[in-house]
Amino acid sequence: MEKKKTTAFKWTVAELYWEASPSGDPHEVRMSGDLAGLWEVALSDGVHRIEFEHGTTTGKRVIFVDGKEILRRDWMFKLVGKETFSVGKSDTKATINIDAVSGFAYEYTLEINGKSLKKYMENRSKVTSTWVLNLDGTDCRVVLGEAGFVVQRSV
Repeated sequence: MEKKKTTAFKWTVAELYWEASPSGDPHEVRMSGDLAGLWEVALSDGVHRIEFEHGTTTGKRVIFVDGKEILRRDWMFKLVGKETFSVGKSDTKATINIDAVSGFAYEYTLEINGKSLKKYMENRSKVTSTWVLNLDGTDCRVVLGEAGFVVQRSV
């Protein structure tokens, strides 16, 4: 059997990042070289995409949740620190920590309800169960937890 040769492309998200515009216009594209972090977080009301832009020369900080800009700070003189905001219908508390690693290198970590994303997801998997079902051709996400269950269409 002949082995297929594959080509892998590798770049960091900070080098080039394209995304459909938050305005919903498929022809309008947002390009950012300042994207520093990208996380997908599963909450009881669905999976949310969190993007963080950090301009290390200008101090700019921008947070997008599900493609919508929710926080913008321009010309911050302190490049390290944290930004706290809400995610989802239940206004779950999220914090992005910005720490200097060395020189002009930074580390970005996400906390949900005061816990690291990893710890939050571990705890969540202990108290909830999630299924994806296809009902009449539509994907539905079912989350069963301590407070009951949630059914969400179009996963």
